[in-house]
Amino acid sequence: MATPLRRLAIGLVAVAAAVYVLRAAEAFLIPIVLAILVSYALSPLVDGLVRTGVPRTLAASLVVLALLAGLGGGLLGLWSQAVAVAERLPDAARELRVRLEERRDGPLDKVREAAEELEQVGDGEPVPEPQQRDTETRGFDVRAYLWSASAAALALGAQAAMVLFLVFFVLLSGDLYKRKLVRIVGPPAARKRLTIEILDEIAAHIGRFLLVRGATSAVVGVATGLALWWLGLEQAAVWGVMAGVFNSIPYFGPFVVTAGLAVVGFLQFGTIGMALTVAGIALVLTSIEGWLVTPPLLGRAARMNAVAVFVSLIFWSWLWGVAGLILAVPIMVAVKTVCDHVDELRPVGELLGS
Repeated sequence: MATPLRRLAIGLVAVAAAVYVLRAAEAFLIPIVLAILVSYALSPLVDGLVRTGVPRTLAASLVVLALLAGLGGGLLGLWSQAVAVAERLPDAARELRVRLEERRDGPLDKVREAAEELEQVGDGEPVPEPQQRDTETRGFDVRAYLWSASAAALALGAQAAMVLFLVFFVLLSGDLYKRKLVRIVGPPAARKRLTIEILDEIAAHIGRFLLVRGATSAVVGVATGLALWWLGLEQAAVWGVMAGVFNSIPYFGPFVVTAGLAVVGFLQFGTIGMALTVAGIALVLTSIEGWLVTPPLLGRAARMNAVAVFVSLIFWSWLWGVAGLILAVPIMVAVKTVCDHVDELRPVGELLGS
């Protein structure tokens, strides 16, 4: 019994140490993981250009430049609407607070106030005049808002540039690190074959997962934007893009989009019915995508059960925040692939499997 307990204790200590390192090195690891995932999605394009006779350096440069041009064009096209949304945020927050304050005077508040007045009358104290609830909001510091927004934009731009450079270098290296890992593993030949099989399967599964997830998110974003534009919602294109981006986060993403659009619809149209209509359209589109379209397309790429996916989302969001929510499923796909091919880890792969 001593040996199994000792192994269990060593395993728990190793897991705790790994979790500590992952959390402490968050700023270092997130760009690397994100760059590796993006390179998995872009490597088929680079390999296709190389097969046509284009040098790998030029092929990687063309693919990264095309990605940068697409992102830049999209940002320029949505810049005016994004600025309008950002400018409206302070007014929307004040308006939402005022409306919530106005709706506080419900039946329960009336009963509470009546009980307080009866208690004061019973004590023989004069009943004070009802005071009007202060619905004024404190002033909004535009300078502090712009400064914080500029600092966040600069930090995001620096992270994006770092990721793009790392994507370029990973695409440029090709299968260099695969060959190095095979050499590090060493003999026997069966171990080398297993290493190559694991790496190829990880690349295939993650590439398929990213392709399907990107395509379905784009479809959801376009459909949501068109539906919101038809309803007359302001800045519909921005909200469509946000719906597509958040749709890549299982479970939590569609909920955030639905709740956010309900608030936006209520603030613009001022009625509960329109708020429910705007939120309902987003919910219907994401439900159709999540229940009918995505599962058959993903196939074996994300063959994990719902409990494992949900727990992984909770774990990685606790570990890395929003970035963990986005990266959770691809990371777990790679982890499950490794577990399925290593005998000692197959019980973990069985727990994760569908």
